[in-house]
Amino acid sequence: MSDEDRPEPKYGVYATPEEQRARIQKPDATWALETGESVTDAAASASVGNDGTPRSAVDPARSKAIDRIVTFALLAYALVNVAVAALALVDFSQYAATVFEVMGIPGEFTNLGGGQTWGAAAAVALIIGYLITAWFSVRRTMAGKIAWWVPLVGAVVTHVVVGALAIVPLMSDPAFAAYLTSIS
Repeated sequence: MSDEDRPEPKYGVYATPEEQRARIQKPDATWALETGESVTDAAASASVGNDGTPRSAVDPARSKAIDRIVTFALLAYALVNVAVAALALVDFSQYAATVFEVMGIPGEFTNLGGGQTWGAAAAVALIIGYLITAWFSVRRTMAGKIAWWVPLVGAVVTHVVVGALAIVPLMSDPAFAAYLTSIS
């Protein structure tokens, strides 16, 4: 049977492996290894259409720019929150009065000495947590790595530590302890 006698292929049955790879945009790993080109380079060249336009809808430069914008927007938002929260924690008696009011706790916060010490420690931990998060975010961004998640994880970890420090003087306050025993 000659090539002229064959019926027209419907599903690439008679296509050569090269024609099949060209159709499905899969690079030839063997060719890439033989020529010294990386498989990702071969995949990148295969993702360009016949007219030279890229087939990928995601532009790496654009996604890096978006990542930087999101990362630094989160860091800016966190900076404002850290400044406000650190000032509130330094004045722990006012902070505790707000907590008592929001929770509906009758009485007044009386553990002033412990509140000032633990409140200052919580404020310092908050600032240090922000600085570490910002430093790590900038390093990842400068290295060209995705960094938007770093401020989110940093916020969670920092707030767990700050919350643990801030709860210590509240738990040792007689009015707060009485409230907790009354609700259980």
